[in-house]
Amino acid sequence: MITIKDIAKEANVSEGTVDRVLHNRGGVSKKTEAKIREIIKKRKFRVNPVASALALKNNHKIATLIPEYNDSDLFWKSPYLGILKASEDVKNIGTQVNCYTFNQYNAHAYLNTFKTLLKTKPTAVLIVPIFIEETKQIVNELEKLKIPYMFLNIDIEGFKNEAFIGQDSYTAGYIAGKLMHLSLPEQSNYLIIQSRYKTTKNNAISKRIEGFNDYFSKNNIKEETLILTIENLNNTKETKEKINSFLKLHKAIKGIFIPSSRIHVFADYIEKNELKKLTLIGFDNTPQNIACLKNDTVSFLISQKPFDQGYESIRLMVNYLNKKTIPNNKIYLPIDILTKENVIYNERNEFMFENENINNMG
Repeated sequence: MITIKDIAKEANVSEGTVDRVLHNRGGVSKKTEAKIREIIKKRKFRVNPVASALALKNNHKIATLIPEYNDSDLFWKSPYLGILKASEDVKNIGTQVNCYTFNQYNAHAYLNTFKTLLKTKPTAVLIVPIFIEETKQIVNELEKLKIPYMFLNIDIEGFKNEAFIGQDSYTAGYIAGKLMHLSLPEQSNYLIIQSRYKTTKNNAISKRIEGFNDYFSKNNIKEETLILTIENLNNTKETKEKINSFLKLHKAIKGIFIPSSRIHVFADYIEKNELKKLTLIGFDNTPQNIACLKNDTVSFLISQKPFDQGYESIRLMVNYLNKKTIPNNKIYLPIDILTKENVIYNERNEFMFENENINNMG
């Protein structure tokens, strides 16, 4: 029996797009709609009344609480698009997904956005737990109301979240250490640059740094690793002076590890004559980071599959709500090592989904 998934595959669109056509919800270009309706007619597809009844019976509402993105920091766009695609795919089984975003540097915005979210009476909540004290308040409220919740991207211990979906940050940092060591000659020193202090315990940044350092200690490698902390990344002049002065003072530094998605910022700040001598390793395939990879200012990027994080978190939550089971308390996604040569093959699902939605609205 043909399914919505089969139609979507044949039409080269998402299941959510097919669902919009079936239920006349709009938002699909005339050309795409005509193609879908032709396949529906040719395949003699009929909406399954049992599935429709099940959808009405389930009627779940998932709320997501994630940081907002902007042109200077595009990382959170990928999880958002993953959530959006999953929300389209689960509509036909009676699940509504509402996404709420907040300023990732503002703890009050985090808490206030949650309060707005809670007024919608969600069945379950997906959280990026950036601020630990505010997260305690949030989960206390959710537990009091018996609303299940999961953590996305940032893993904090000591909470009763049903699951964590994201990267094994320690292993990712360990891999970065190995890449750095294998890329450089012996007797090289390394620099870790932290852009700001985060208020979460055991967050992704600190775990990556721990993994990076452990690679060298566990393999009895004696190279020295230095740490430079930048308090205000937005102060361009001060940051440039601080980084370049540090590099001139420590001439043995041959590699720089940036345990965040902002490696493109530091690549721009380092003087060009110094940059040529350095191996830079950072995280995430944002457009700015990919540009640095392609022009050889960055040697490696480690991807944490942010689009898949968003998508899989919704699918996992839906399965939990419908079946009350999850495969594991920690759901780690693959760790991809991106180079200049292979980066174009990464996150194809994200690019296809984004392009499809742009075309459908045109």
